[in-house]
Amino acid sequence: MFARYKKLDLPAAEQALPGRDFETPLPARHTVFDTPLRGPWPAGAQVAVFGMGCFWGAERLFWRVPGVISTSVGYAGGITPNPTYEEVCSGLTGHAEVVEVVYDPTKVAYADLLKVFWENHDPTQGMRQGNDVGTQYRSTVYTTTEEQLAEARASRDAFAPVVRAAGHGEITTEIRELGSYYYAENYHQQYLSDVKNPYGYCNHGPNGMTCPVGVARVGSDH
Repeated sequence: MFARYKKLDLPAAEQALPGRDFETPLPARHTVFDTPLRGPWPAGAQVAVFGMGCFWGAERLFWRVPGVISTSVGYAGGITPNPTYEEVCSGLTGHAEVVEVVYDPTKVAYADLLKVFWENHDPTQGMRQGNDVGTQYRSTVYTTTEEQLAEARASRDAFAPVVRAAGHGEITTEIRELGSYYYAENYHQQYLSDVKNPYGYCNHGPNGMTCPVGVARVGSDH
């Protein structure tokens, strides 16, 4: 349907695909947590959104964090409304692959989630993550409150000297307020769960650097 080239620049509005005005149909429940996939969320719950390359492995990382209520994968940061996976991969929507993390801030701090984010991918690679090349794989933090935005920027500045000392260059992570979040197709949701792909693999894991924010309370898989 689309040319399979690796687009490394974001489209202008007039270049973006038109998309559609209806949402992707999804099941009501989360495969791993058996909590709502789209909400409604408990009173006081907060939402964080991260892009770390392939969203399959990124989502799995946050299942392990106590205090996380639900997760989903989707598309954010671009132009095209309700895009398909194929459209996002074309580079003509402007979206990144992201994971939405719904969490209880009385049980896990946003700083803890940022620590998981920074320490489990390479935030210096621009429009790629490892062998996955394209604008959809860029490193991103999309925030839902002013406090998150300030904290995300501060964590980047605190981590930058660690990254440079490790020889990885400058952080390229996009940090800005979340616009629209569009759910990815059902087959992507909880893709690496035992129910869907018990032997599935995605290349997320410790990058060998320690971010001096938060306390990552990461336990075993559910």
